[in-house]
Amino acid sequence: MKSTSVLACALAAAGTASAETIGEINGNRFLSPFDGKKVTNVTGVVTAKGPSGVWLRSLETTTDERVSDGIYVYGSALAKNTSITTGDVIVVDGTVSEYRSSAAYLPLTEITLPTVRAILERNRTFAPIVLGTKRSPPTRQLSGLDSGNAFAVPNNQSLITVVNPVLEPSKYGLDFWESLVGEYVTIKNPRAVGRPNRYGDTWVVGDWHTTGDNKRAGLTISSNDANPEAILITTPLDGTKNRADGKLGDELEDITGIVSQGFGFYQIQPLTKLTVTSSLEPAVSGATKLISNGKCSGITVGGYNIENFSPKDVDHVTAVATHIVEYLKTPDLLILQEVQDNNGATNDGTVDSGLTLAALADAIADLSNVVYNYTYVNPIDGENGGAPGGNIRNAYLYRPNVLQLQGGSTAMAGDAVTANEVLKGPKLKYNPGLIDPNNAAWLDSRKPLVAAWELVGSQGKPNKPWWDVLGLWDLFGPGKSKGKTLFTVNVHFTSKGGSSSLHGDARPPVNGGVEQRIAQATVAGEFISEILDRDNNALVLTVGDFNEYGFAAPVETFAKVSRLRDLDEVAKIPVTERYSYIYDMNTQELDHAFVSKQLGKGAKFEHLHVNTWLAYNDQVSDHDPSVAKFDIC
Repeated sequence: MKSTSVLACALAAAGTASAETIGEINGNRFLSPFDGKKVTNVTGVVTAKGPSGVWLRSLETTTDERVSDGIYVYGSALAKNTSITTGDVIVVDGTVSEYRSSAAYLPLTEITLPTVRAILERNRTFAPIVLGTKRSPPTRQLSGLDSGNAFAVPNNQSLITVVNPVLEPSKYGLDFWESLVGEYVTIKNPRAVGRPNRYGDTWVVGDWHTTGDNKRAGLTISSNDANPEAILITTPLDGTKNRADGKLGDELEDITGIVSQGFGFYQIQPLTKLTVTSSLEPAVSGATKLISNGKCSGITVGGYNIENFSPKDVDHVTAVATHIVEYLKTPDLLILQEVQDNNGATNDGTVDSGLTLAALADAIADLSNVVYNYTYVNPIDGENGGAPGGNIRNAYLYRPNVLQLQGGSTAMAGDAVTANEVLKGPKLKYNPGLIDPNNAAWLDSRKPLVAAWELVGSQGKPNKPWWDVLGLWDLFGPGKSKGKTLFTVNVHFTSKGGSSSLHGDARPPVNGGVEQRIAQATVAGEFISEILDRDNNALVLTVGDFNEYGFAAPVETFAKVSRLRDLDEVAKIPVTERYSYIYDMNTQELDHAFVSKQLGKGAKFEHLHVNTWLAYNDQVSDHDPSVAKFDIC
């Protein structure tokens, strides 16, 4: 390295530094050692221009993979200067800054208030760093500050900007992308591992090793694997727009652009818009193979968060009904979340949802001639969270020729403020009823709706065997049974609102609402445990939107307290195929089903990917439904 001049030392003493290279400005940590200082004679080749600045690559590249040789020079005048173009070697002065638009984000090292001292050369050639050749991202851990688990509780135990650790790009995903910030790179053979957001930003992986791959070419999040190998492709630098109708698994043309940091994520700003070369078929995963036989030996149950379902949105009503008929195959019982009141998100004190559920039942009947009845408990106005005025709640649709509420016409429903109870039998005091609705765990959140079901008439009675001359089969055989009681708990835990980005400053990342979900899991689990205390062989099913991963503390707490088993595990669904939702780079499972030991015997389960595989505007809900089949004889 060249020796520092006397003039440079004098400038440093006055708050100015003479940085020998861009690599020195970046350093080998997240924050620049020159933050807040003026730098002079910074020399580099212009690799790209954007609307608000240019990117430079040092002429003296380092062999230290912890250090980036690229940097953003922020200045709209510089960006608009038509006498400077890519391939120019320029010398600039300016001030080093760590910029972020929110304290929750990681900052971007940049040079601000730039002054161009000279243009030394024109048309200098430069080549992109091809990711996946000598430089490939790690595939599991995001940060060394996560202590091996980005989903650990408690979270937000440290900040990257406070610790400012030395980068370890071969171990941690955030370190890898930070070591490339400002660099000019290419991704070969990219594929989309998420759908575009409203700006057309799309998460991709390239020609490098990945983990968590599912059959649709997405990356399924799992314990200790947050998929740091994915990178967000954002707004093109040439002023064009990325398409907003992309889909999971789309194959794309090679991408060349600049690695950057903004709005909470590491990203690549491409030179030109993304181009889809092919999309996967079929468009959706198809209909369930789990069909009811109408008897106790083959009862089907569907679970579906139908996303702010309102009777005012006629198209949405028809679309949800079509899913239930064509893909869920009109199961005997439907366990639904996000059912709005009779006038949707009109905030006028309306809480009843009879018209809402009737609209859905009628739409199903029009499509299939299958009749559904429904049951629910109205919330107190404004106390269930969700869209203001919508009063979302959990509800059941059931086929009355197959199932009825235990007790039939004598079943007595609960209300919004009365806690349900487990009585001797076991049976429920209120059917349906809410679990401890006044508990603080349910503040501004949906209260679990618990119900008990029995078969109608002789649906569970098999034919009398030909050899039963004395009629003993009617007295002692299995024909005497019409099936056992099926207890169901319909949950919709509080949202993950307030969570920080997986690429954010807080480590482990903030998991919004996690403590409340743990409390909700405990309350719901204790109620279920009471049923099993009454009868260890009781048939208990919990289905719903837990708003949490199966390996995170709230769901683990629920399983432990309730003594139920994850139906994915029971049905041996591969870990990578356990998803019902897409968020950022991850396919993930927020919707779960849990069963008692007895109910799990011979149980079957399917996730129906009728939304997650589609473009954003084509999905009926932001969640996928599921179907399960049980023997309740």
